[in-house]
Amino acid sequence: MKLPSCKKINNNWKNFTIKKGKHRSTYALNYSKDTMFGWSIEFDSSAIYKTVDSLNQLDVNKLIGWSDCGEDHLENSIRFGWRWNDSLEIHWFKHENGEFSFEKITSVDLSKPYSYSINIHDWDYEMRVNEVVVHVPRNCTNHKRKYQLYPYFGGDETAPHDIKIKIKNI
Repeated sequence: MKLPSCKKINNNWKNFTIKKGKHRSTYALNYSKDTMFGWSIEFDSSAIYKTVDSLNQLDVNKLIGWSDCGEDHLENSIRFGWRWNDSLEIHWFKHENGEFSFEKITSVDLSKPYSYSINIHDWDYEMRVNEVVVHVPRNCTNHKRKYQLYPYFGGDETAPHDIKIKIKNI
């Protein structure tokens, strides 16, 4: 009698690591014309960091999002950002016509998954972290192909140690 083999369950979590001394977690390319995106995201204690220059502690690291308006992400994009500022703060982070802006959405706990979503409307971005929703103005009405943006550390400084982030598409 042959016993059934065990299969490893794939829960579709992807582990992103920003290595010490680096900015990027990956060079992957993923394109889409969709306008609604969702993820479950979990940070561990590696998200706690201290920058060399204390002013850089207020920089917002990039978490996940999309280029927009058919342009390079440094021209037009929307994404979630994060920083450690005595708690793990989650922000929206937007490039618009080459200029960036950001604002805090909420704070999240370490080692706990949260639901994140971006809904791209003609007039704004609807961004959600669990039940907290914000609307960020959008400067174009087209929905051309976009490319996904992945975890990135910095500004000026690179990651002070390996930083691990778990992300699952939902």
